[in-house]
Amino acid sequence: MRAGEGRGARPESGGAPPEPRRVLVVGMGITGRAVTDSCLRRGIEVRATDDRPTDAARIAASDRGVDLVAAPDDTILEAMVRWADVVVPSPGVPRGHPIHPVAGRLGTPLVGELDLAAVWDDRPIVAVTGTNGKTTVTTLIASMLQAGGHSAVAAGNTETPLVEAIDRDVRREIEWFVVEASSFRLERVRLFHPRVAVWLNLAPDHLDWHRDIDSYRRAKSRIWALAGPGDTVVVPMFSRDIQVEALGTGAEVIGFGDGDGPVEGLDVTGTARTDGGWIVDQLGRRIIRVDQMTRNRPHDVANALAAVAAAVACGLDPEPIAGVLARFEGLPHRLMRIGSAAGVEFYDDSKATTPEAAVAAVSGFDSVVLMAGGSDKGLDLSPLLGVTSRIRALVAMGETAPTLVDLFSGVIPVVKAADMAEAVEVARRLARPGDAVLLSPACASFDAYRNYAERGDEFIRTVGHQIESMEEDRR
Repeated sequence: MRAGEGRGARPESGGAPPEPRRVLVVGMGITGRAVTDSCLRRGIEVRATDDRPTDAARIAASDRGVDLVAAPDDTILEAMVRWADVVVPSPGVPRGHPIHPVAGRLGTPLVGELDLAAVWDDRPIVAVTGTNGKTTVTTLIASMLQAGGHSAVAAGNTETPLVEAIDRDVRREIEWFVVEASSFRLERVRLFHPRVAVWLNLAPDHLDWHRDIDSYRRAKSRIWALAGPGDTVVVPMFSRDIQVEALGTGAEVIGFGDGDGPVEGLDVTGTARTDGGWIVDQLGRRIIRVDQMTRNRPHDVANALAAVAAAVACGLDPEPIAGVLARFEGLPHRLMRIGSAAGVEFYDDSKATTPEAAVAAVSGFDSVVLMAGGSDKGLDLSPLLGVTSRIRALVAMGETAPTLVDLFSGVIPVVKAADMAEAVEVARRLARPGDAVLLSPACASFDAYRNYAERGDEFIRTVGHQIESMEEDRR
């Protein structure tokens, strides 16, 4: 049985002209620079604009001989759009940016980086989207393909955009591209067509960028808009929040996880699940015992099952899949153990930028002192109340600290901290032997840091100093 039976024809692809001669790049960050390089290699003329260009962006444009206009007014922006055959906005360019109405009025296509890659390369793709776990599952799938003897590379919402990945491979030796596909990238796609499309989960996120949760859901649903016969979509068996209306006709649907089933209307042909302490693939084959996996907390198991379902859909046998799961120790800033002192363990989960991600992290422990808070993305932080039985105390930080204090006052002990150093010190004092001090912020980092990695790095340094101090006190 297949997906989309009776839901109508697949959407028109539309999008970029096959051979644009002139491209306007909006935003000269990592993706903008990669798009510029890929266009120049193909003899396509490029101009660029950036509202707040960094020194790196200015240098990159100058080195490439590309005209970069900073924060153009409406007249200049319109002239730039008139010049271009195609406008390529970087993923983070918001929907309220003036480039959208100008391009719409002039009839100039707005094309995302993933669609450019689809124009230039036709090799098979596994794409992964979801609110949480994208990078981990992308890494697992790429590693499984490599372990199974295939040449595979991870790309997309990483340091390597897909257009850069396909251009690096001048000999076309890569067999599979495994693409981490954020909602920002997916919202504009019309040509991007993964052979295997994985949707991990859905929870409110980026509502400061998307209008609402429905807009966010529709953006993610573009991952499988062109799915058809010969393609596979992988869906969670524990969530009914994903959107099926955009699913193309005829793709095979594979489930993952232990639950009652995905949204109504999807006919699942097999499910990767746990059974008797084993990871079992959608064909019913035992892969590995859960207790033999290096990472086996509940969210680790869910990520593993999604990766197993995708890898088997790519044709892999159990052995290389099991080998990867047995060795995988996780990625930086994703529930990474930092160290321990006086019977207390310290974990860095700075990548947990949504309440749901923090809930998943807390759920893997018996007792934590939780360090949470950060930039306010308009998210509802109340889901954290559902795991208070596992939280000994909460240390609130950043812009959302007052909200967390109001939310948890009278429920569990909650202390507001001014910065990371104070937060770690307070958490250490509140923790008891057997507890974990867990940085799982449930919020973005942009109120105080450039990104979650910088926040996690400061936590690691601060914890290191605290552990050294505690050891000296004992001596």
